[in-house]
This record gives sequence, structure tokens and C-alpha cells, in this order.
Amino acid sequence: MADFKKRTMEYEAVVGLEVHVQLRTRSKAFSRSRCSYGEEPNGATDPVVLGLPGALPVLNREAVLQCIRAGLMFGSQISRITSWDRKNYFYPDSPKNYQITQQARPICVGGTVEIELPGRARNIQGEHRFIRLNRIHLEEDVGKLTHEDGHSLIDFNRAGTPLAEIVTEPDLRSAEEAAACLNSIRMYLAHAEVSPCDMEKGQMRCDVNVSLRPMGSDELGTRVELKNLNSISAVRHAIDQEILRQGRILRANGTILQETRRWDAVRNCSDGMRRKEAVHDYCYFPDPDLPPLRLGEELIQRLRDELPEKPFDRQRRYERCYGLPYTLTSVLCPSRALGDFFEAAVKIYNNPRAIANLVANDLLREIGAVGGCWSELRLSPNDLAELVAAVDRGELSKQSAQDVLAAMCHSGERPAAAMERLGIGGSDIDLEKICREAIGENVRATAEFKGGKVAAINALKGAVMGKTAGRADPPMVDATLRRLLLKNTE
Repeated sequence: MADFKKRTMEYEAVVGLEVHVQLRTRSKAFSRSRCSYGEEPNGATDPVVLGLPGALPVLNREAVLQCIRAGLMFGSQISRITSWDRKNYFYPDSPKNYQITQQARPICVGGTVEIELPGRARNIQGEHRFIRLNRIHLEEDVGKLTHEDGHSLIDFNRAGTPLAEIVTEPDLRSAEEAAACLNSIRMYLAHAEVSPCDMEKGQMRCDVNVSLRPMGSDELGTRVELKNLNSISAVRHAIDQEILRQGRILRANGTILQETRRWDAVRNCSDGMRRKEAVHDYCYFPDPDLPPLRLGEELIQRLRDELPEKPFDRQRRYERCYGLPYTLTSVLCPSRALGDFFEAAVKIYNNPRAIANLVANDLLREIGAVGGCWSELRLSPNDLAELVAAVDRGELSKQSAQDVLAAMCHSGERPAAAMERLGIGGSDIDLEKICREAIGENVRATAEFKGGKVAAINALKGAVMGKTAGRADPPMVDATLRRLLLKNTE
């Protein structure tokens, strides 16, 4: 990293993102064909998707609403009149030889996305910045090409799927900032249920524009677009390598070509694809089959009122209202489902710190064990609240509560039933009797404690926990032992 900074310090990187997000809809952007993933190739198509003669597009209302929701999450201005254009190009993944998109009148204009840069150390909050958005527009996706053994296979199942293209301003200055921006965009849209944003399934894809300029200059350099970036790690590596590549050319007094390059993750480098097209090369013109759309203020306000709290706003509220540390809020808030579960439990039983610890550590581990599928877990917020209350009453230890929680997640039992089945719980333990036994059986440790060696109590505590099979609450064991030892001393 130090060598990388040394070789690029005379230049400043300027980075912008074009993020394509598949919108959560049942059917495609301009046809009744279903949106699907994992089906047999070319099974989710119809005459509109395939561009057959006489097939006319019909706008998907839900796709428009989802695009508006996305814009409102980022504070974009929603256009009252929006329209569609044809982007003309010849390529096998587009059966019509054009793509329906928005060039002149996008649905959303402007806006910002809040990002958090990596902290100086793990679990340390980093700097927050706002990255400007240029626009968010609605368009249709293209098919998927697979190249094998000198042949190209085309699957049109993805063609026609509604996309929101989110275009940032060139406000990013490093690969880390670009990665943070992508993470934030994914959080915002997942919170609003606009898109699952699963990059492995192609539901979120990113093109990156990179240029270099002399440090301190305000002019933009010649930009290069990087494609085939299907993960956040690929975005990081591709930007870093492109900065190095352009830096070598500029230091040798060479010329940067305005071009599109394909990223090769295996070779960790990019290859030139074609000279970068200008807007007029696509011969945009208004789509004659789709009239302009007028959006009413009442509709926009209704969608605005339905939006969830933004992730970083929620994180700040948790820190302010519940007194939770960053180590917990940074786990709870990126997932809307996890945050909602936490808040529902806190409304039932007011111990935010204990509930947050169980949710952020133990519940999240159980969710991961079932592949992130919430529906397979049978734990309710009410059950979690009861479990924390049982710990506070001294009926079981914090360690035992983790075992009970794991059992409840898969059995659907209430805390009392799970504790009884597992033989865990302190209600049937005569703690004082067991502590007296431990003191009597561990003469040496007892004498050392009474002689001033405070650490000797640990041997007694270990004996008590062994006798109770870990069911006793450690703080209660400590308090009981000290009370009995000090009483005997007196």
C-alpha cells in the first residue's frame, strides 16, 4: 500500500460510478414476461422481450414506483414529467438492436448517498462523506452472453428486467471510497425493498469511470470506463490497477485513450475493448411507442411517507437513544430486518444493550448457519425479550442464554420450555448451598482469599460453575462467594 501511494502521489484519481440495479418487480419493465433467476435459458421471454414484429411495450407501473422510491431514499428531485428514449446499438445481447432507457428526462435528478470510509482500526467508526448523484433513470436490462470454446451462447431471460441506473458525480477519489459508495447504495436500496442487490445473481452491477489529473488541478482527465465488475472486491482491484496503469502512461508522457476496458479478475488486469462512444454515437431519439408520463405530487408524497429510516440515521439514533456502541450499531443497522427485530424486542423488554448483544452476535450467527434465510428461524422478538428478562432475574447465566437462544431459533420453543428441555436454568439451583460446599471443599483457595489473595476466588468460582454445569450466573456466583467468605472472616 505504501508503494502504491508513492507511485501515484503526484496525481489525483477521479472516480465515478454507474450502478445498475435490478428492481424488485414480478414482471419485466415493458412486458408481462416474469422476472426470474435460475430458470432454463430463454424460458422467461415473450414477443416484446424478443423484439418480434408487431409486439408493443407497455410500461410496468411498479417499476416506476420502485425507481421513485430509490430516488427518494437518496433525496433526489422527482421529475413531474418523464419520458423514454431508444439507445441504438447492434450487439447480440439486445434482440431489438436498441435499449429502452431515459436520456432526456430521467425520473430522478440529483441526490446524495452517505458513505462511511474505513476506520483507522477494526470496529472504529470512520469518516462519513456525502457523494453527489447525477441522476437515477429507469431502463431495461439486456440478455446474458456466455463465451465457451470459441462460441457465444445467449440467454434472454434477463432481457427486459427493469433496471435503475444510478450515476454518481465524479466525487470519489480512491478504490476504498468507491467500495464504500457501493456498500451504501446497496444498504439504502435493500432498506427500501427496492432491490435485493445480490451481486452474485447479477442484481447489482457496476461500471467505473476512472481518470487521473495532476494533484491540485480542477480539470478532469481523460476517463476510462471499466466493465465486467461483478463484486465489490473486483471494483477495488480494478480501480487500483487502472490508477497505476494511467499513472505509468502519464509519467512516460504518453496519452490516455478514452476507451472501454474489460476487467479480468483472474489476471488482475484490464484489456481494451473499444474506444469510448460519445452520446451522439447511440443516436438517441424518443421512443414512439411509449408516451411521456406525468407523476403527481400526491403519489410522490405517499411514497415518501412510506420510506424506512435511512441506515446511518438509524445508527445515529441507536447510539443517541439506546447508548449502544459503534461495535453494535454497525452490525444492527446495515440490515433492516435485524434492526427491526432488535427494536421490536426492546419495546417488549427495556434492556437495549443485552438485546443488542444477543441479536448482533448470537442471532446473526444462527441466521448465517441457515444461509441467511430468516424464514427458517423460529424465534420471535417476544421470545428474545423473555430470554433477556430471565437472565436479568438470575434464572440463567449469559453463557447459558446463548445456548437457549440457539435452541429456540430451531425449535420454536418459548424460553422456559427450552431451558427445561436443555436442563438449563437457575431457578432450581440452591446457589448458596453449592457455594458453601465449594468453600468447604477448597480449603487452600479459601485460606488464600482470606489471607488477601483476591484472585484465589477464581478457583472457588470454577468449582461452583462445575457443580452447576455452567447453569449458575457468574456475577451472582461471585457476589454469593464474597458474601459468605467475608461473613466467615468476620
